[in-house]
Parts: sequence; structure tokens; C-alpha cells
Amino acid sequence: MTIPQSFIQELLTRVDVVDIVGRYVQLKKGGANFMGLCPFHGEKSPSFSVSPAKQFYHCFGCGKNGNAISFLMDHAGMGFVEAVQDLAQSVGLQVPDDDISPQEKERAAAARQKQATLNEVLEKAADAYRRHLRDSQRAIGYFKGRGVSGAVAKRYGLGYAPEGWRSLASVFPSYDDPLLEESGLVIVNDEDGGKRYDRFRDRVMFPIRNVKGEYIGFGGRVLGDDKPKYLNSPETPVFHKGRELYGLFEARTPIREAGYALVTEGYMDVVALAQLGFPNAVATLGTACTPEHVQKLLRFTDAVVFSFDGDNAGRRAARKALDGALPHATDTRSIKFLFLPAEHDPDSFIRDHGTDAFARHVSDAMPLSRFLVESASEGCDLATAEGRAHMASNARPLWTALPDGVLKRQLLGELAELTQLNARDLSDLWGQAAARDGLRAAHHAPPQRHPPRTAPDDAPSWDAPPDTDGWQPHSESTGTAYDPGYGSYGNQGGYGGQNGYGSGGKPPFRKGGDWKSGGGWKKRDKDAPWPPQPRLPRTPAMGRADHAARLLLSHMAFLEELTHDDHTTLAAQPAPHGPLFAWLEAQFHEHGPLAWAVLRESLRDHECEELAVKVMTGSHAQTEGELHELRLELRDLLTRMQIEDIKEQQKVLVLQVAQDPSALERYRALAEKRKELEQIAPKTT
Repeated sequence: MTIPQSFIQELLTRVDVVDIVGRYVQLKKGGANFMGLCPFHGEKSPSFSVSPAKQFYHCFGCGKNGNAISFLMDHAGMGFVEAVQDLAQSVGLQVPDDDISPQEKERAAAARQKQATLNEVLEKAADAYRRHLRDSQRAIGYFKGRGVSGAVAKRYGLGYAPEGWRSLASVFPSYDDPLLEESGLVIVNDEDGGKRYDRFRDRVMFPIRNVKGEYIGFGGRVLGDDKPKYLNSPETPVFHKGRELYGLFEARTPIREAGYALVTEGYMDVVALAQLGFPNAVATLGTACTPEHVQKLLRFTDAVVFSFDGDNAGRRAARKALDGALPHATDTRSIKFLFLPAEHDPDSFIRDHGTDAFARHVSDAMPLSRFLVESASEGCDLATAEGRAHMASNARPLWTALPDGVLKRQLLGELAELTQLNARDLSDLWGQAAARDGLRAAHHAPPQRHPPRTAPDDAPSWDAPPDTDGWQPHSESTGTAYDPGYGSYGNQGGYGGQNGYGSGGKPPFRKGGDWKSGGGWKKRDKDAPWPPQPRLPRTPAMGRADHAARLLLSHMAFLEELTHDDHTTLAAQPAPHGPLFAWLEAQFHEHGPLAWAVLRESLRDHECEELAVKVMTGSHAQTEGELHELRLELRDLLTRMQIEDIKEQQKVLVLQVAQDPSALERYRALAEKRKELEQIAPKTT
């Protein structure tokens, strides 16, 4: 999908980066900008600045910066097209695409509307399940028995679907609404005259959200011995098990802070691990790990650890995860496999051996390369030629799935050594086998008349109230897609703070405490240490022309206040500064004042792009202060730049005086002008 650059610029003029960032980060006005805790690295004091004037954000701690589009890509894990579509929808714009027909555009718009409607229906059901949980001591007892605190229950929006065939009839005025069936909440029995009943009954509920926080489905676990033990929502227009991961919405920030994602096998593994200090855990939704799962995780981190039980079922699940991970195992990524003892899952292992022991197991997990070799060698007697040949046959599809790079070449050498061949011979044999497979597939494949078209994958208060209510009733408010009823998204206590943590900025994982009314939960004896704040790279010294460019790119409206001499001085600056000032003035005359975020898009592939990005990147790029002070700063810079220009002109005139008597008059005129400017300059500093 090709999106015109002109549309990107128009979109950035319509959206407000403060509103976009504010969906995820709790911001507080600080001077001309807004400040908050950086969502891209752990910190205790706000160093994340969002500028309404420039429509840009910048972190003084880690150096992360960008516009509304890049924020959704980096923080929410969206692709470029998805981020543009999300922003366009929020301001009522239609994303243009010349590659598709009007009919396809109409169908796409209808699909987006359907998705939004289903999200709302599922969110309403999630609110009802949360309210039912507070009234069910049996359901609370189940979570209590698994060691889940009220704070973690709030964070994941846990709930309870009561007994009875039609409990949702009290939630939705029209129980016959087709949306209830389409969202997977209600089952229609066509063999019994179209009788309707709730899909989830007498189960503790785990709401599933996508990376944007929208409700897309549910998982439910029985409290008794009924079957099936776990029940998931069916495939719907908004829910695809092979693409979504449970807990990813809640784990986005912890994944970045921990430096890796931990993939487990079930809902309770995720919730229990969060309770015990590992909030960076996610789980597949009752299906094998797919390449789409891995690709989605790698938007947030370059390191993934798959955690499985040590039994045969766990090894089979790991083998499928290996298949999903191989296409994404580049040289710069770390993918590992953790196998616990057969009698343990992550929850039980941590409770028996402690968090430190589990952390050591994670650190010592098996690298993908080793697991690939073990998987290829399984059942093969490498002491015999037949066994080695069998291993080579097993290894070929695994090795072929790897992307080209150093890792792939190293593994070729290791596998060749195990087969007692040299790497070139093994590569030639596999190449011949691949060619035979291709010919065979072409011979048996049916003719395809039309190749299929596939879509690309592609104001809470600053001081949040402390979480003292544990398992006390949730707010009745339904909130928004980003307001699930806790913390910074809803300002309803519990999981507050812009990183999803408490107002102090640390994870509210709890242990001990009781379930009695008013008892609350005790905080951890000792919070996990925060990662050290990375040092901001040194920024090279900037000249006056750089500072002037920074101020004018940040506040383009200042151009209207400049004198003719100011414009002449700027345009006369050596390249690349002079051409940048000339381009900026042309943009101002054509479009009026524009925010830096829009100017940045207009500069794509322009000769001045490198300079503009340089002066607008780094800690120096933040134009702090009142507009009046910034105008005085620019005035002083321009005055001093004019003085420097006069000095250079005077040097040239001194050399010309002997041959050109009029040069002396010009020299004296410049000296008078220089004197006036030097008298002004100290007053404006």
C-alpha cells in the first residue's frame, strides 16, 4: 500500500501528538511542553518531553524522539500503514491508496466500522464480567488460591462469567442482536430453533486485547471439573488466534524494561508470572506459536525466550515454536528455549525455587542454534552413516528457513561437521534436493488462473491515588478502549502511572496480605531494582547558524518577524545552512507556519534533510522557555551573525582600498552599522 507523502503531511497537521502520547503516557504541563515518564526506558523522574509547537516528543534520558506516527510504531507496535490508518481514523480522514478500487475501499471502510463495533460489544461484556467477579467469592477464591492479588487482577481485567444460560441478557438490551453471535459471546443453536445461550458460563474470564488495548476476545477457565478446562473465543473478524498473544498489551513496557519477552503456554502462566515479578510474559492462545506471533513480539524487543514444560508435550510445543521463529532469527536477535523440569510449570517452579532461580534458568536458556541441532538429531544415531544422513535430511528444512547471515553460515558448518561432510558438499546436496522439490511441486500443482490478493500484515491526574483496595469493587465506568478500569488509563486506582505502574513508577506486584474487607495487600518487601538509565550521547557543539535553524524549525512563525537584513544574512550562510533557510522561507510563503513534525516529512530526500535532522535531534533540540525569551534568543543570534558578516566584508574591503577608493566609504558605512549592532547585542543577551 502506497500512501502519498502529501497525505502524511496533512495528517500530521490534523493530529495532536500530545493527545496521541497521552493515550499511553501520563503527561503534566511543564512550561511550553508536557512532561512524563518515558515509556521506552525505566526511569523514576520525568525526562520525556512532548512539544505541542513542534508536534514532536523527545526523551532526555534515552534520546528517543519522533512524531505521532513513529510513537504508535515504537510504543504500540504498529506497522507504518497501521499507524497512519489509526491516526487518520481518529481525525476522520480517509487514507488514499491509488492501488485499490473504490469498491475495495468501500469494503475496507465497512470492515473497519465492523471491527470498531465488535470491539465495543466485547468491552461492554468485559466490564460486566469484572463486576460479576466482585460478587463471586468462589471465583475470587480461585484466584486467591493461585496467589493472584487484586492489583494484578485489575491490570489484566480478570472477571467471572456467572452460571446460567443467558446472563448477558441483563447486559445487552437486545439479546438477539447478531453482533453478540458475531463477537463470539453468544452461541446460536440452529438445530433447536435458533435458541441462543452464552458461550461462557461459570468460568473465570481472561479478556484478550490487541496491542492498541481494544478488546478482541476472551479465554475462560472452569472452576470445577467440566470440560473443556479452557475455552477460547472463536475466530471472528477481530480475533485471530494465530496472530494475537495474550498479555502483550499489558507487557509492552515491561518487555522493553526487561530487555526480552517471555512466551508461556497459558493465561494463568502470564498472570502468575506478573504476580511474581515477571510482567514481561505473554502466551499463545491455545495454538502453536506462529511466525506472525514472533514477528509481533520482535516489534518490541530483539530477544525472545520461549518457556515450556519439560514433558513431551512441552517439547512438541517448543518444536513448533522453533518453526515459527526460524524465519526471524537474524544475526542481531536472540531467540532461546527454556525447558523446566517435567513436574513444573513457571508458576509452580517459582513458588518452589524462587524468582532468582527462575531468572537463572531464563538466562541459561537454550539458544535457537543449539535447539535446531538437537531437533534435527532427535532419533538419529550419529555413529552410523544412516543416522547422519537422516539428521541431515531433518536439518535441511530448518536451516533453509533461516534468513541469510552469519548465524546461518555458522550452522551450516556445524551441521556439516556432524554429518562428516564439508560445508560446500552439504550445501550442494541441499541445493539439489531443493531443486528436485521445486520441480516436483511445479509438476503436481494445479494451474492458478488468478493469483490471490493478500493484505499486508502489516487525562488522569498527575498524582494517581495509591492502590489500597486490593480486591475491592471496580468502578462501574465502562471507559474507553484505553480505559479498562485501572491505573493511568482510567485513574481508578490500582495500576496507576504512565508505565502502567503505580504513581511512584514501580510495579505493584504483591505478596502476602489477606482477602478480608479493608485488609488490602502488602507491598513487596523489596522492589526489583530499576535498570540503570542510559547516558545520553554527547552532542557535538553547535554554531550560531545551527541554533538559528533549530529555533526557526521549531517555531516557523518567527520568520514573519524577521527584517530584510535578517533574511539576507540567513540566505547568505554557506551550504547547507543557506539552502535550508531559503527552503524554509519558501515553505512559509506557500503554506504558512508549520510544525516541525510536518516539516520533517517535507524534507524527506531533500538535500537539507541531514542538517535539519541534526539540529533537531538530541538534548539541545528542545526549545524550552517562553516564546518571548525564544524570540530574544533568535534576535541575539541574528544580530551576532550580522556582525560576523560585516567583519568578513570589512576584511575584504581593506584589501580593496588601494585599487578602489570607494571601498573605504563602504568600509566606513559597515563600521557604523556594526557599531549600532554591537550596542544592541548586549541588551538582547
